Amino acid sequence: MNNSETSNQRIAKLTFASIYPLYLAKIEKKGRTKEELDQVIAWLTNFDHKKIQELIEENVTFETFFQHASLNPNASLITGVICGCRVEEIENPLTQRVRYLDKLVDELARGRKMEKILRGS
Repeated sequence: MNNSETSNQRIAKLTFASIYPLYLAKIEKKGRTKEELDQVIAWLTNFDHKKIQELIEENVTFETFFQHASLNPNASLITGVICGCRVEEIENPLTQRVRYLDKLVDELARGRKMEKILRGS
């Protein structure tokens, strides 16, 4: 992954509403549900289903999305490679949070058990 400032700015400007349907399509194709996706997002961000829907309707950027989030204290337990980069080594905090979410969605799509995805919470 290109971890340049340009890449970080591009990620910050992406809207959550534009990416959410892609996450949903990815996990549904593998037999997972919207409720499970929302559960994973809620675990990471402390947003309930209603808040997730509000943020989608407001078309917020990932920057705004994560400014409003209360990141789970166990988020740092999310490790591994996403987009060719180890998530635990990403220096830009916003990019790292977006990649945490990408990693959780990947784990959900791969059929990992929810208790493992949610890091024992």
